[in-house]
Amino acid sequence: LPLVPSQEAYETGVQHYDADEYLQAVARLEESLSEALSALEECRALCEGPWEDEDEEEKMQPGLYEAIAAHYIQVLKCRQQCVLEIATKPGRISATEDFIPSHLDLLQFAYSQVGNQTLAAECAASYLLFYPTDEPMLEKMKQYHTELGEDAAVTARQSIQHYVQRSLMEKKLIYYAVEHLGETFNDPDLWTPDELIPENLKEKYREDQEKQKQETQDVEEREKRGPLPFEGIAVTMDSQQMNGTQRVVFDRVLTESECKDLLRLTRAAGEAGDGYRARRSPHTPHERFEGLTVLKAMQLAQNGDVEWRDAKLLLQASEKSRKIIESYFTPGKKLHFSFTHLVCRTAVDGQQEGRMDLSHPVHADNCLLDPEGQECWKEPPAYVYRDYSGILYLNDDFQGGGLFFTEMDTVTVTAEVHPKCGRLVAFSSGKENPHGVWAVSRGRRCAIALWYTHSQEHAEQERVKAAELMEQRAAEQDQPDGDKHRGTDRSSRSSSEPRAPSHGTKPADQRQKPGSDRKQHPKVLRARDEF
Repeated sequence: LPLVPSQEAYETGVQHYDADEYLQAVARLEESLSEALSALEECRALCEGPWEDEDEEEKMQPGLYEAIAAHYIQVLKCRQQCVLEIATKPGRISATEDFIPSHLDLLQFAYSQVGNQTLAAECAASYLLFYPTDEPMLEKMKQYHTELGEDAAVTARQSIQHYVQRSLMEKKLIYYAVEHLGETFNDPDLWTPDELIPENLKEKYREDQEKQKQETQDVEEREKRGPLPFEGIAVTMDSQQMNGTQRVVFDRVLTESECKDLLRLTRAAGEAGDGYRARRSPHTPHERFEGLTVLKAMQLAQNGDVEWRDAKLLLQASEKSRKIIESYFTPGKKLHFSFTHLVCRTAVDGQQEGRMDLSHPVHADNCLLDPEGQECWKEPPAYVYRDYSGILYLNDDFQGGGLFFTEMDTVTVTAEVHPKCGRLVAFSSGKENPHGVWAVSRGRRCAIALWYTHSQEHAEQERVKAAELMEQRAAEQDQPDGDKHRGTDRSSRSSSEPRAPSHGTKPADQRQKPGSDRKQHPKVLRARDEF
């Protein structure tokens, strides 16, 4: 294998870029790009030589022309993989995504910030060789043409033109061999044009690219995890053990005593009525359903129907879960509550025999799942702004009611999570995590359902009002006549008091990669009720 070039220049350049130190960023990124292109040539040269595929040698030897064709197809595939070799850090298994185009993307912006519009335009033109329909970059090119004058000649770098043209020619030959000679090929590039890929290979190509992207995300997820903000919490299962991406199970988030207090809150709220009485589940006629929001819990406490400490514990437990999920998946990037719901599902006696449905059908939390089309449409009425989801379980004295994840087809189960007190399952809310709930066939299953968003404008307003009621209650307790108010606020649970360290990390630069979805949307899709 060729030697992997040092990525110090690239990493240092990105650090300068993130710190808005664009002059230094330009110097290091140019150094990195030059080094990368040079390393590519060395790698490609090493692809020449005898065919060393031991598995193929055991098969029947082909004729002379077939042997020559097979040999040079292997050489071409080796050359195509060189970009992964130079983009993989020593000791890592996943390459930096879009390694060459990302240099040009960063350089384009950095040059524009230091006032060198000529080189900025050159980098933009070079980037468009990879993604010719990228709208933000096309808009930038219009801007540069205006600033430099319409007569100014703006062309892509010669080295990049050569790189792209040569790569496309090799891909055409390889895909011909894949289609007609039975070869296989894992395309290392996200920018490969759709029209280059044979129709019968496009779907597999998309699946492979999605799998490769998810593997990269899993590696990044493991790399960026910080320490959990509370002691005693255990990671029971991670994404790899759950056969997916952006999934995790924590245990010991709540104590047995805290679970009992929150279960008491559900019973007291049910006895108080006022909108919380059990009703038929919106998902199945075989279960009854109860749901309590944080604001409703505070209002019931204000009326003396439930204890203040139990309503406060609901706020604390959900906030504790938020801090755990934020520290695990997105350290340094704030997660806001989107919705918090204390939910109980109860099996209806006498209606369980021969039952075939689910407690909650398979769905995704921020898009409309279309199993037949193998797609998930991120558009209303789906809650498109939700980024992460969580379920904090309170009990296990029931039958059924486990959470399960599936493939996009909604029937191939990839992982299951069995509820128990203090167990928190968390996952990203998109199409990568379709999930459902097995039928509750006996007893009553209670849990706190949690949804989070990075978008502050979609933050849960009821939670703000609930916190205000809690603060008002605390202020009243400080008054001499504070004991006249109904409800008892005993000591709160210390294990639920957040002790998260502050995260001062600057969020990573988010650059949306081009690519548009040209698929036609299905005619009828319903958003799942979120309970």
